[in-house]
Amino acid sequence: MAHEIKIPSVGESITSATLGTWHKSEGDYVRAGEVILTIETDKISTELESDKDGVLHHLAEEGDELDIGAPVAEIQEGEAPADDGGVSKEEAPKESSEESSSSEEESDDGDVRATPVARKIAKDEGIDLSTVTGTGTGGKITKSDVLDAVDGKSDTKEEAAAESKEPAEEPAAAPKKDRTTRKKMSPLRRKIAAHLVNAQQEAALLTTFNECDMSEVMNLRKRVQEDFVGRHGVKLGFMSFFIKAVVDGLKAVPSINAQIDGDDVVENHFYDIGVAVGTDKGLIVPVVRDCDTKSFAEIEQDIISYATKAREGKVELSDLQGGVFTITNGGIYGSLLSTPILNPPQSGILGMHSIQQRPIAVNGEVVIRPMMNLALTYDHRIVDGKEAVTFLVRVKDCIEHPDRMLVGA
Repeated sequence: MAHEIKIPSVGESITSATLGTWHKSEGDYVRAGEVILTIETDKISTELESDKDGVLHHLAEEGDELDIGAPVAEIQEGEAPADDGGVSKEEAPKESSEESSSSEEESDDGDVRATPVARKIAKDEGIDLSTVTGTGTGGKITKSDVLDAVDGKSDTKEEAAAESKEPAEEPAAAPKKDRTTRKKMSPLRRKIAAHLVNAQQEAALLTTFNECDMSEVMNLRKRVQEDFVGRHGVKLGFMSFFIKAVVDGLKAVPSINAQIDGDDVVENHFYDIGVAVGTDKGLIVPVVRDCDTKSFAEIEQDIISYATKAREGKVELSDLQGGVFTITNGGIYGSLLSTPILNPPQSGILGMHSIQQRPIAVNGEVVIRPMMNLALTYDHRIVDGKEAVTFLVRVKDCIEHPDRMLVGA
């Protein structure tokens, strides 16, 4: 009985999906629960599993775009095929032994020593056994010797046929290697492209910059890292400090925790922060929920969980929805300074950058400190310059004095 695997619904606004990767080949026997393919939408990638035992048949190819509900594979239900063409391991040695015994029987017919099987094949194929060199015991001709001779005869005929043809024209010079490659944009990349263009066209984007001294955060991490890992099972990273600093800034400047909806301004009273994560297929922004109520450890655990799901292609649509603000860290790729683009309908995005040892003036003296550039891009339709600068200075102060976040100062 044939059972169809169809493209499932993965969100109300998603009407189609692209077949990304087949994990099982045509004709493979699969069992219920095994992952057979990955589909990609304009938001996420999803793995589809077989829900039956049986033989897999592909109904579409990698790269095909299919409507939600369209069949993508078929499972022919049945038992798994036996190994070695259905011959059991117990039977195989016996059969092999009998064949060996039969093949070793010599024929007394003629001067040429050959097994009966070898003689039969030679007769059927028109091979003169006197021209075949035996590799068996005492120079006896075996089945494999005759098969080799058959192959040699076939090759000789092909060579003769090739020689009888007119000489081929001189081959033309090999074409130069293609200088370009064309391929379709993935649904995720198309969505990202449209999203970013819309953000630039619809919002009044402006970016303000500052820098922060990372010394205190780095020293604090160094002091507590061992105990933190032992207690919570995760490392204390920089991102949890910045998420907490952003929450503090949003509380100080509520207009950045707001968005435009038509002619209305919607102010949010929760703190779900998106953290941009780069994947092989493009940028995604999973959301860490209720960051104002979570501890540093809980935030770090959420970030690690999302990073793992992103690598495995298991991020769900619900993981990407509902953020009020986004943080992106170009510093992990070596970026020194950039102007991040808003993630609509949000009104702000913070860009982190690489940490560099730089000379700065402290109390009238020049000292070397680990410095990071910060960039805040905001929607000037709803956020004024004073508010944007106030927010960014608040984030800077929290990072340079992390103890304030711990005591709520």
